[in-house]
Amino acid sequence: MAIKGLENTTHQQLVQELAQGAKFVVFSYAISVIILTFKRGSEIYYIRPGESAVAKSMPYTVLTLVAGWWGFPFGPIFTIWALVVNLGGGKDVTQEVVNMLQQAG
Repeated sequence: MAIKGLENTTHQQLVQELAQGAKFVVFSYAISVIILTFKRGSEIYYIRPGESAVAKSMPYTVLTLVAGWWGFPFGPIFTIWALVVNLGGGKDVTQEVVNMLQQAG
């Protein structure tokens, strides 16, 4: 499982940063092709304490604004949904990732 932003982070650093408010998030995006609309999630991103999750969500937010709203009726619905998720800092999946890391280690 590849997690963006976790490169060169030791286990001790990870534990310390998670205690300080770091988190793992997934960003949302929507893509429409005439009558078909797809909503998807990004790869998992590691957001360090004090780092902006909204800034990291921008590629997915822009993609959604450009390609998400075209489909009817779900294009606008999924576009709004993705924007709310991304501008809210992404979907927090920290607990799931921590559980997976504990099982693997």
